[in-house]
Amino acid sequence: MAGKIPDLNAKVRAGTGKGAARQARREGDVPGIVYGGGTDPQSISIPFNYLLTKLRKGGFMSTLHNLKIEGQEDVRVICRGVQRDVVKDLPTHIDLMRLKRTSRVNIFIPVEFLNADTCPGVKKGGVLTVVRNEVELNVLAGEIPDSIEIDLADVQIGDTISISNVTLPEGATPTITDRDFVIANVAAPRALLSDDEEEGEEVAADEVPTASDEAAEE
Repeated sequence: MAGKIPDLNAKVRAGTGKGAARQARREGDVPGIVYGGGTDPQSISIPFNYLLTKLRKGGFMSTLHNLKIEGQEDVRVICRGVQRDVVKDLPTHIDLMRLKRTSRVNIFIPVEFLNADTCPGVKKGGVLTVVRNEVELNVLAGEIPDSIEIDLADVQIGDTISISNVTLPEGATPTITDRDFVIANVAAPRALLSDDEEEGEEVAADEVPTASDEAAEE
């Protein structure tokens, strides 16, 4: 589970609309908005370098933050979107949603694979194929897990890991409930598959009667 809720420092942004947003960017900030929680939306701005550092650390979208604005009470928020420059891939706007610790939220949680280096199937030449590197869960805002852990210690070649095989954090449930979706599998090495295919072709060829066989039968 996530530890101490990290702070996210911001300031009130004067004005709304594109003009105010451009002014914030000229001043070295990333404009944004905070909404939800039964309170009116509020325009904010966050220092560009400060936000970029947090984004590059990873897990920003799945982390509950303690939003600190001078002169206001702290409020817990979660990021619901980061708009980026299409060329430079740098943040240009951020959307934050207010939450209570008891609020439930759908959020994508990264998948972490344990014991991949000692996995029996991988050691025998199998290939770990990751179908989903993150899974959307419904969780309490105050109990957002850092990751979903999947232990590969006993996984063999040909094994498939579905969501039903995973022990989820207490209180967390997958948002997809109509099917037991696959997260990963350990596939047989391509060389082994090729050998099996060739062997099958040889057996099939042996089973096909030749012209001399047909003549002998006559």
